[in-house]
Order: sequence, then structure tokens, then C-alpha cells
Amino acid sequence: MTDPSPARADAEESTGQRFVAGVLRSVLRVTLGATFRADLPVEKQRSRLRRVTRLTLPPRSAKFEASISDGIHGERVTARGHERAALTVLYLHGGGYCVGSPATHRAITGHLAARCGARVFVPDYRLAPEHAFPAAVDDAVAAYRGMLANRVEPGDVVIGGDSAGGGLALAAALRLRELALPLPRALVLFSPWVDLSLEQLPPAPAGELMLTLPWIRQCARAYVARADARHPLVSPVYADLAGLPPTLIQVGTDEILLGDSRRLRDRLQSAGVTVNYQEYPRRWHVFQANAGVLADADRALGAVARFIRAVEPTPAG
Repeated sequence: MTDPSPARADAEESTGQRFVAGVLRSVLRVTLGATFRADLPVEKQRSRLRRVTRLTLPPRSAKFEASISDGIHGERVTARGHERAALTVLYLHGGGYCVGSPATHRAITGHLAARCGARVFVPDYRLAPEHAFPAAVDDAVAAYRGMLANRVEPGDVVIGGDSAGGGLALAAALRLRELALPLPRALVLFSPWVDLSLEQLPPAPAGELMLTLPWIRQCARAYVARADARHPLVSPVYADLAGLPPTLIQVGTDEILLGDSRRLRDRLQSAGVTVNYQEYPRRWHVFQANAGVLADADRALGAVARFIRAVEPTPAG
């Protein structure tokens, strides 16, 4: 299904929000556009991203602590009043499989913890080029196993992620299915990157603020390495998707990965998976990171909370 309720018509957007969106566009174009560059060494990309994302606004009620799940180091995120919540989100950060960390995505994970009333675990999964496929998938699956070992019911777990992390969330669910492990309650995917073959990647639209084809190609090469780019755990859009849990996809219309989201929606629907698909007009890649400032980001994360509440927990065992 497509849920149009969170999105707003441009005519209905307030003057204040148009101003906020314009300022954010300018800032993101300068900061992240200068970070995700194919001609910049990956270590510099990582350090720049760390500096830039310190400017984002996690909610004051959120608490961030170092944590470990089945040997996978990461960050536990809780919100005041929900420290013992049953609902747990395994969140996989984006960054083209090459950059990013739990710390760079606190604006998203903190707001998810607060809005969903959930505990969130963000694994610091291994990155390319040092660690190519399947390292990230193995780490995500290990983190999920660790949750189950700590008596978290699979029906209380949601796996989510943005960009490469969205593709990784889908790949992790596919790997869990292969291993005959219980699947999570739902998947939540923000602008998922699900085709690293790049065979159907269009030119960047005029509204794209941060991602370029050269940088995307560089990240794909680093992560895929000697694997097949169409391997279903590398590019889940080519996988048999039958039997996956209900899935929410959110994407902006001004981003290069819009086509990936639309193709994934169609493939999931053809496989009989329940899909809630949401496009946000004139919004950029992973705009949810601007929660607390941008009204559409707040609406999107509110839609996540409603989606999760509406999904019936999967039965134990």
C-alpha cells in the first residue's frame, strides 16, 4: 500500500517550513556534498561526517551508551521513561557501507527511541574497504542473535536502517530467513540502497544535495569487492523476498535513490509482502536526520511509530 497521509502538498507547506527547508538544503549541499566525494580519502570522509553530524539535534530525552550484542560493539539508545521498553529497534546506519557510525546517526536513533517508545541498538558494523561483503551482513545478523540470546522476543524487534543501512536491514532479514531464525516484527527502511550493480541507477536529479554517481560507484566497488554485485545479500532487490515481515519504506522525491525505493516496493508487493510506501515531495536523502527542525522529518518518524504499533507482533518460536 501507499500511505499518503504523512506527506504534504507543497501548497500546504508553511512559509516558515519553506524557509527552514531552504536553509537546510544550502547547509547540506555545502557540508555533506563536500564530504561524500570520490576524490577524498575514506578516512577524511569519515572524519568530516563525524564533524558535520555533531550539528544535528538528538532529543534531550535520549541517552546514548556504549553496548555490545553478541560481540558486536555499538550504541544503546533509550529515551526517558522507556528504558525498559519491550520494543527494540536494531538500527543499521547508512554511509555507503564505507562511512558512518552510531554517533553520526544519533538524530535519527534518538528520535526513534523517543517517538516509538523503544530501546534502540546501533551496531558499529565493519566498513569497507577494510571489510568488504559479507562483513556488514554478518555483523548485523550477530547483533540480532545477541538480542534473541538476551531474551528479546523476535516479535518485539524491528530492524531498520537508512541508505546502505536500509539495504543492509533487508539483507539481514534475508540472511535470517536462510538460517531459519525467527524474523523480526517489521522492517523500516529510509531511502534504502538495494541495487549495488547500479544497472538502473539514473542520473542525479536536480534536487539531489549530497550523493553523486562517482561516490556511489566508489562505495559499491569497495563493498562488493570480489562478490557478484547482483548477489541477493548485496543487492536485495534481486532476491526472493517472499515471507519477509511487513515493511515501511520512506523516501524523498529529490534523491538519486528514489528509483531503488520504487523498485523495491514493486518487488515486495509482487512477493506478497505487506508494504507501506511513503514518498515525501521535494525532500532529500535521509531527511529524517533533520527531525526536530524539519516538520516533514517529524511527520516521517511519527509515521514510523504508527506503522510499528499497527503491525501485529510475530508469534514466539
